[in-house]
Amino acid sequence: MDFDLSDEQSLLKDSVSRWAANTYGTLDPLTAARTEPLGFPEARWSELADLGLLGLPFAEADGGFGGGPVEMLVVKEALGRVMAPEPYLASIILGGGALRLAGSADQKAALLPGLMDGTARLAFAHGEVQARYDLNDVATTARAVAGGFRLEGRKSVVLNADAARTLVVSARTSGARRDAAGITLFLLPADVPGVTVSAYPTQDGGRAGDVTLSEVFVPAHSMLGAPDAGLPVIERVVEGAIAALCAEAVGLMEALHGLTVEYLKTRKQFGVAIGSFQALQHKAVDMFVALEQARSMALYAGMMLEAEDDAERRAALSAAKVQINRSARLVGQTAVQLHGGIGMTMEYLGAHHFRRLAMIELMFGDTPYHQRRVVAAGGLVGAA
Repeated sequence: MDFDLSDEQSLLKDSVSRWAANTYGTLDPLTAARTEPLGFPEARWSELADLGLLGLPFAEADGGFGGGPVEMLVVKEALGRVMAPEPYLASIILGGGALRLAGSADQKAALLPGLMDGTARLAFAHGEVQARYDLNDVATTARAVAGGFRLEGRKSVVLNADAARTLVVSARTSGARRDAAGITLFLLPADVPGVTVSAYPTQDGGRAGDVTLSEVFVPAHSMLGAPDAGLPVIERVVEGAIAALCAEAVGLMEALHGLTVEYLKTRKQFGVAIGSFQALQHKAVDMFVALEQARSMALYAGMMLEAEDDAERRAALSAAKVQINRSARLVGQTAVQLHGGIGMTMEYLGAHHFRRLAMIELMFGDTPYHQRRVVAAGGLVGAA
C-alpha cells in the first residue's frame, strides 16, 4: 500500500505548513491571538478561507474542493504543529461535518457559502454534563409546536461557541434520555431569543462555552436530517473529529519532540550538553518511537474513516485514539522531565504543547473508554 502523498496533497501540505509557520511559529503571536475577543484573529480565519482550507471537505457540487480524509489530516497536522487557535475543528469538522452529512440542498445553499468564505461559523452543541462520552445520552428536549419545535436544555463545553453564528443542536424528540433513537439535529441561529452562551477559556488556551436553551423556537425547516435519526450522524461527525485530533496530536508531538531534542543539544551540565548523556538519549528515542506509532495510527484512522462497515470503523477509530492518547502522554511527560522546571512554565512554548496534548487525551473519549469499545468489538478486524 502506498502511503506517499500525491502531488496535490504535497502542495497542500507545503501551503498550510508555510502559513502556519509564518503566522504562529513562536509563542508571542500565539499568545497575542489568544487574547482576541473570540480567542483568534478574524483576519487569520479569512486567510484560511483564501487558502481554500475552509471549503476543503465539502463536495465540489456544493462549491467546495472535495477533499477527503487524507487532505483533512494533512491540514490538521500542520495546524496542530503550531497550535493554531482558529476554530477549524469546531466549525469545519464538527459543525460543518454535520451539515455536510445531513444537510438538505437548501440548507447547504444557505450556509456553506458563508462557511467557506469565512463570514459564517458553526458550532456543534451536542455534549451534556451528565453524558460524559456517551453520544446517545441527550436530555435536551424538542417539543413539537405549531410550525416547529421548542427546545429546552443545556449543552456543555461547546467548542468555540461564542464565535459561532449558527449552532448545530441535538435534542430529544422522542424516547428516554439514553435511547439511541429519538435524537434530532437542528440548525439554530446563535442570536435567537432564549439562547444564552456562557463562554470561557479552556485549559489549553482555546475557547468553549455552555449553551442554555430556554423555550427556544426553531422552525420545522431548520431540522437537520431526518427526525429521530440524529445519532448515526452524530457518531460519524465525532469519528471525523477523532481522526482530526489524531492528526493534530501528531503535529503537536512532532513539534514537542523537536523542541526537546534541541534543548538537549544546547542545555549544558557539568560542562557538556546534556544530550551527550546516554540515558537522556534513550528518553528522546522513546519519544520518537511513540511519535511514529501515533503517526501510523493517525494514518490508519484516516484510511478507516470512510469504511462502510460501522463496527469495523468504530473499532479502528477507538484503537487509533487509544494509541494517540498513550503516545501523547509519554511524549508530553517525557518532554517535561527532560526540560526540567522550564518545561512547565507558560513562558516556554513546549509547555503549551504539553497542555494541548493533555486536553486531546480526554476529548471524545479517554483511553479506558476507547479500550472498552475495542474490546466490545472483539478487537480490530483481522487481528489474531
